Amino acid sequence: MDTPISPSNETVWVNGSLLHEGDVQISPFDHGLLTGDGVFETMVAHGKIPFAFTRHYRRLERSAACFGLSIPDAETLHRACRDVAGANGLDSARIRVTVTGGRAPLGSEKGNSTETVIVASGELPHQPEVTQVVTVPYARNEHGALVGLKTTSYGENVVALAYAKENGAREAIFGNVNGDLCEGTGSNIFIVKNGELITPPLTAGCLPGVTRALVVDLCLAANVKLQQIDTPLNGLTEVDSAFLTSTLRGVQPIASVNGEQLKEVGGEALDKIQAAFGELCKNHPDP
Repeated sequence: MDTPISPSNETVWVNGSLLHEGDVQISPFDHGLLTGDGVFETMVAHGKIPFAFTRHYRRLERSAACFGLSIPDAETLHRACRDVAGANGLDSARIRVTVTGGRAPLGSEKGNSTETVIVASGELPHQPEVTQVVTVPYARNEHGALVGLKTTSYGENVVALAYAKENGAREAIFGNVNGDLCEGTGSNIFIVKNGELITPPLTAGCLPGVTRALVVDLCLAANVKLQQIDTPLNGLTEVDSAFLTSTLRGVQPIASVNGEQLKEVGGEALDKIQAAFGELCKNHPDP
């Protein structure tokens, strides 16, 4: 049994132990640090319980398998999430689970060390009721080796989000190599065009978001017609309305694209989805 740690904002779980941030030792040869050989999941916890944990864990499994990484069993990671939130005194928290390749040579080849597994928590960031987005002049490669994986190789997202902030927006929207609408840096996107609710298919290169999947299921249950089809990125400013989905944002309407106000902020479909998603979060911690 690990020694209890006094509540702080600096307690993390590393390879099975609760540690103060200053006591954590990560090798400078860790393959995640050197090459981005790592995967992660971000969750929201309420009452110290991570929401939709099973869905996040299954995606972590899929991402890790593609990198040849082993991850702790679900029960161990679920307990680690609860312990970290509790140790940091956070009833509601942002939880991140990161798994890297561990110590390795100074190159792309993997080493023989065990993985580094980190669970960290922090306060939930404030999310406004509506958001502004810009499209960025960089394309997602829907044919790339990392399509559909949630990896620590986030360089493109860092650059794109900085571009968005420089242009007065809170999120950046990528097209793919084919010129079709893809995703945000940390979100999926839904649009209403000519009265039809549409989201890019996973074949467009977007991440299979947990909140995206929940919204797809909610649309089916509520008889809200949803099409998963390709649409041109350059038509985004002409849609009726749009919204983002993500773990931290939930379901968030878009007010403007590239500085242009959309025709509507909200709408009947969004109202139904937001209400259903709110009920789901309230009554089903692991949907």
